[in-house]
Amino acid sequence: MAAGGAGALPRHVAIIMDGNGRWAKARRLPRAAGHRRGVEAVRRIVRKAGEIGIEVLTLYAFSSENWRRPVEEVSDLMGLLRHFIRADLNEIAEAGVRIRVIGDYRAFQDDVVKLIDGAIERTAANTGMTLVIALNYGSQNELARAAQRLAERARAGEIEPSSITADAIAAELDTADIPPVDLLIRTSGERRLSNFLLWQAAYAELLFVDTLWPDFGEAELAEALDDFARRERRFGGL
Repeated sequence: MAAGGAGALPRHVAIIMDGNGRWAKARRLPRAAGHRRGVEAVRRIVRKAGEIGIEVLTLYAFSSENWRRPVEEVSDLMGLLRHFIRADLNEIAEAGVRIRVIGDYRAFQDDVVKLIDGAIERTAANTGMTLVIALNYGSQNELARAAQRLAERARAGEIEPSSITADAIAAELDTADIPPVDLLIRTSGERRLSNFLLWQAAYAELLFVDTLWPDFGEAELAEALDDFARRERRFGGL
């Protein structure tokens, strides 16, 4: 029987949170104001996803390409990340949420790295929803790093090249112990994956919505989950 349908709830929901800048521009506000409202949307969705039983929620917070943005905007984003961890970690931890990070977040400033490490450590034993935050993340780089590690092991004679299967590659990814993406949502009307979880979303249901991220709330999440529940997932079968 095909998976999904009949009120099925996805185990893993991933979101490309897009539209903060356009939200601010439409209101003649600085882009930083849009990012601040975007953080409020993060709070709403993390809280609601945990309440309804989503197992894993992955948020694309800062891509490896975001370094190309103006220095002032990158600085604002780092400031918001600091504030989010300091202001929300207690609530997240007490709700049983486990925080994971994918991507090379150690490229950030030392104080940001320490805050992230602390959040990961504090919530490591939690057994509720896993909140995966993609920071300085790019899927092509992730795949390249996985291939390099496997190539090194093959060169050292630890494995045979013929043993490099899809499962072997998946085991080398940042998301090695996280289930594949079931539902991938992108806000703001854009219809592309932007180098996000390309391997993990191989059989994900894709949903592109026009709502800008700061306006994405519980009602929009409910609509997305209803859409997912109506789909039939065959994974290449009949």
